[in-house]
Amino acid sequence: MKIGYFCNITNWKKKPYTEILDNARDIAVYCDKNNWNSIWFTEHHFNHEGMESSPNPLMICADIAARTKQIRLGQACNVITFWNPIRLAEDIATLDQFSKGRVDVGIGRGVYGREAIHMNVEADLKDQAKNKRLFQETLTVMKKAWTENFFSHKGEFYSYPSPNFVWQHDMSPPNEDFMDLKTNQINKIGVIPRTFQKPHPPLWQVVDSTGSIEWAAKNGINCIMWIPTVKTLKKRFEIYKNAKSETEKRDIPMGEGISLVRDLFVAETMEDAKKLAGEQMVNYMRWVCHWRGLGNHMDPGEELPQTKGKLDLLNYDFLHKRNMLFGTPDYVIEKIKELQSELNLQNLQVWSSMPGVKHEDSIRSIKLFNDEVIPKISAVKTEVKQAG
Repeated sequence: MKIGYFCNITNWKKKPYTEILDNARDIAVYCDKNNWNSIWFTEHHFNHEGMESSPNPLMICADIAARTKQIRLGQACNVITFWNPIRLAEDIATLDQFSKGRVDVGIGRGVYGREAIHMNVEADLKDQAKNKRLFQETLTVMKKAWTENFFSHKGEFYSYPSPNFVWQHDMSPPNEDFMDLKTNQINKIGVIPRTFQKPHPPLWQVVDSTGSIEWAAKNGINCIMWIPTVKTLKKRFEIYKNAKSETEKRDIPMGEGISLVRDLFVAETMEDAKKLAGEQMVNYMRWVCHWRGLGNHMDPGEELPQTKGKLDLLNYDFLHKRNMLFGTPDYVIEKIKELQSELNLQNLQVWSSMPGVKHEDSIRSIKLFNDEVIPKISAVKTEVKQAG
């Protein structure tokens, strides 16, 4: 199993941003030195509340690349609907060259309306169909930029090159590869640099819905999943497996191409894990579930009792049994073994630096996980149980 750290940078205590960045560097350098596979940074905007304080995962990845030697650098994710696809393709390619091929490209459509409408009016989440078309076209342009020496594109949102543009320069001789030699008009453009990894870095889409899971599988894109229970995850893993197997004309193993994010806090006792990070985790979920509700935390077919408020049931005990890796090393080992047995989980990302958790407590949790848990789960071989 490959282990990654999900570094959703937060600033609940309103500390100087330099201190927040230093904390992220501490975690990245520690993980790199201890042979973790990857570290992932999120993209969020306008979050003065301090729950999610990382507006530029690529820039942070560039900083981490300069401080590390082997850890892979992921974004979970780049919200590609916010950005010009050419500029984003260039930035990712530059990072891939800079790190000599250590980049994993996370992509997503966005989740918060406050972000989408102010970053790119075309990405407004009130029109999900349009947002999805924008996402798919943006990715199409990015892949062309990475894989073709010169390319053109004409779509709903973007057209390259600009029509009727005449190019003449003594140091750039006429070339039929990118121009009409009769009119000197450019008919293709080329992006520099191309990516270090060929044809491009691995792509990972953050997904929730069945449609997104199937689309990713059919388009050669890996998936990142986060909140659901094991039973719900099993159905989603099977959706991906079936769609990918059908597309690639082979029976792919359960778990291939999927990374799971789990909220983690390892301590000497179960009580300490709850005391040091429990309320902080619940508080963060209150933020997330304000929009999502509790549906993503439920088993298939589960019905919850009616309550006055939609989040009245949200507490530590509700979350802990469903999707939290909070507890002693032995407890966390058993929960991860369950994920391996039920899902054939191959990629696990963990997050211990929830909003309000002290950095020293987060580091202590990460070190306990590294020293006491990883050695017990890395070599586990399991037979995946079939869904009933």
